[in-house]
Amino acid sequence: MRIQLKFAAALLLMTFTPLAYSQAQKLRPKVVALENRGNGILPILIGPPETVTMKSGYVVLDPGKSVGKHSTEGHEEILIVLEGQGEMLFHDGSKLEVKASTALYCPPHTEHDIKNTGTGSLRYVYIVANAE
Repeated sequence: MRIQLKFAAALLLMTFTPLAYSQAQKLRPKVVALENRGNGILPILIGPPETVTMKSGYVVLDPGKSVGKHSTEGHEEILIVLEGQGEMLFHDGSKLEVKASTALYCPPHTEHDIKNTGTGSLRYVYIVANAE
């Protein structure tokens, strides 16, 4: 069954509202455990008021699974691949290799998908921030 990441897409597509400076001063450092909870997405940072504009999540995909097509809209995104291999697929048919110990940048207004093409789990962290 293809993993549907409507929640993740909603996180990526939300409109970010920068916090006023006085609110941003209230932000605090923290540690978030990346527990293995099976397949899917574990939110790490969910945006304001937890951060100024940043959102992130920990993704685990089984072999052959994908997150589903989505767009960065007005955000930029980086994926930091922790384990496994796969592909970042773009609407024009182009691809980028996804593998452990690499980071991939995805600019604003880019439709893409991530697919696990390996034989083991694909694990990565994504971080999105307002670009506009």
